[in-house]
Amino acid sequence: MLKNPIRATVVATLAASTMAAAGFAPATAEAPGSLISVQAEAPGFHGLDRGSSVEYWMTDSAGAQRKASGAMFLPAGDAPEGGWPVVAYAHGTSGSGPGCGGQADPELGGLPQYRAAEDRLLKRLVDQGYAVVSPDYLGLGRFDTGPHPYLEVRSEATATIDLVRAARAANPDLSSTWSAIGVSQGGHAAMSAAHVQAEYAPELDFRGVAAIDPASDVEKILPLLGPTTPAIPGMSSATTSFVVSILAGLRATKPELDIDSYLTPRGKEIVDAAGGQCLDEIFVSTKGVTSSQLLARSLAPLRDPLAAYMMLPTSGYDAPILLSMNVTDMVVPSPLHAALVAQLAANGVDQQVVTGNGQHGSASPNQLAAIDAFLARVNATPTQR
Repeated sequence: MLKNPIRATVVATLAASTMAAAGFAPATAEAPGSLISVQAEAPGFHGLDRGSSVEYWMTDSAGAQRKASGAMFLPAGDAPEGGWPVVAYAHGTSGSGPGCGGQADPELGGLPQYRAAEDRLLKRLVDQGYAVVSPDYLGLGRFDTGPHPYLEVRSEATATIDLVRAARAANPDLSSTWSAIGVSQGGHAAMSAAHVQAEYAPELDFRGVAAIDPASDVEKILPLLGPTTPAIPGMSSATTSFVVSILAGLRATKPELDIDSYLTPRGKEIVDAAGGQCLDEIFVSTKGVTSSQLLARSLAPLRDPLAAYMMLPTSGYDAPILLSMNVTDMVVPSPLHAALVAQLAANGVDQQVVTGNGQHGSASPNQLAAIDAFLARVNATPTQR
């Protein structure tokens, strides 16, 4: 349930007004990727001139149809023959509650300091002639469907792919040719979409994925946590925030795991609240919280469920991957980046790696140029409708 009453009112009002303006009655569940509504936004939406908010149906990890929202951006001018190729942009960690995704409604959500960099990347892609779609993800948009299943591979993938489908239903000038790019959690989401797209959406023509500092191998670390885990100097609040977000999503998705039994009373209060909070609020609620204050027992028994929930696949890709990684990353440390590269290489995955020395999620001019060249290369053959 959304804890912030102001945000709850805004989200509910936006959803109702958007559907009413578009002439839609409340929808019953339809096929994944079905369009609920599309609303052209005023110039300046995410700093772009041709942006729209989109509401659509997506599939959750249990196979149920759920309402979701996102954004769509079009290049200037007329579409080329065959339509604009589509790039799905997957955003980084933003929280667990409605309105936190910041795509359909950029004025909502937390961490606005990252919005400018995100909007610059969106503009860069649009200026290169791509139609760009950007999902809020399940639970982070206009619909209160429960806590966002943070870092859940399946729903991240379906939220992304089903928005591509919905955007094409909204505008026939979008090609069936598409690729994906994501930052941090979004890198995890984009790669998850790349892994399942062939079986989930065979009608689309997927070309490749670029991931900037993707989250990976976290599921191998979490089972090591318990009440006696020492604090990590300078990182305890951020680390605890991510752990809390994962536990809130896992609890909502897999109630049979009895996540509450792993939490202290204070830990349960924090996880309860996190389900309706954006990341800046979760940061505040976890500041100074130690493992002994959060966890009543070791998370070791959750090793297999965590792997099933969030493990990024390292084989089975049928399109090329570009990994843009910062060796000085303190959020997804370089050993985890190196482990991902090594696992993909061992499985013969077609990957290209470009490195930088910036902060987590950043991209230097050289890294951006490599991403530009990668997307141009994979989209070099004619697009399809």
